[in-house]
Amino acid sequence: MQKTSVQELKFIELERKIKRENWRRMWFRFKKSKLSILGLSMILVLLFMAVFADYVAPYPSHAGLHIAFKNAYKPPSLEYILGTDMYGRDVFSRIIFGFRYAFMMIGLVLSLVAPTGVILGLLAGYYRGTVIEAIIVRLSDIFISLPPLVLALSIASILEPNIFNAMMAVSLMWWPWYVKLTYSMTVSLRNEPFILAAESQGASTLHILFKELLPIQLGTILTKVTLDAGWIILIGAAISFVGLGAQPPTPELGTMVSEYSKYLPEYWWMSLGPAAGIILIILAFNLLGDGVRDVFAGE
Repeated sequence: MQKTSVQELKFIELERKIKRENWRRMWFRFKKSKLSILGLSMILVLLFMAVFADYVAPYPSHAGLHIAFKNAYKPPSLEYILGTDMYGRDVFSRIIFGFRYAFMMIGLVLSLVAPTGVILGLLAGYYRGTVIEAIIVRLSDIFISLPPLVLALSIASILEPNIFNAMMAVSLMWWPWYVKLTYSMTVSLRNEPFILAAESQGASTLHILFKELLPIQLGTILTKVTLDAGWIILIGAAISFVGLGAQPPTPELGTMVSEYSKYLPEYWWMSLGPAAGIILIILAFNLLGDGVRDVFAGE
């Protein structure tokens, strides 16, 4: 009994060493790409600004319904880095708070669609040829057959215009893509020897789905998650731009672009700032996604 216990401890320690070595190798592959490091650094900086916006923003009170007409339409200067808007609010401060709403949308949408889509995809692929597969695949096909932006706008138009319902609209149109991705990979792995061996040993369905199939697909799923973050911001900004998302004076980037675009081209800085903020977030997540893809491609 004592001998078995020692062997188990050695095996556990060996397993930990292998995991640590794998993490080191993944980090080594990731940091070889300077652009990936740049993307990660940009996301960390933007996230820090979003979380501590009340302390980072030069004029945090300008994020709400602040009115100071004497400061309206001021161009970029040392006092107001990106100028002021028609109410005299600092555009740069509002953009920093806009990053907060952007990360909220990314976090909420991905936390809803990724787990839901992955679980449904695993079930559909594992139970291929059954009613479960037919229902999940047909339902996801219906959603995918519609243009994503049109579907999101249609859903948002039914709901009350606000930032939360905009997130729900994006979530409802995004989950089928994770179903399709996970489903296709699960089908290709369904009859592999290691799956058949696990079944023959009496492994439960949950064990096979989440211990055998999911870890192999995790790299592809994480790559999609990081790349999708930029698209979520773009779709969310489009919803807000047409007035179906966050409503003024909420400093959401898409809403700000829509609100300030009426004053182009004379007061160009008002629209330029939030539009550049959207581009910056999308660029950062795309660079990070490329690095994540390279990490798992080397496995």
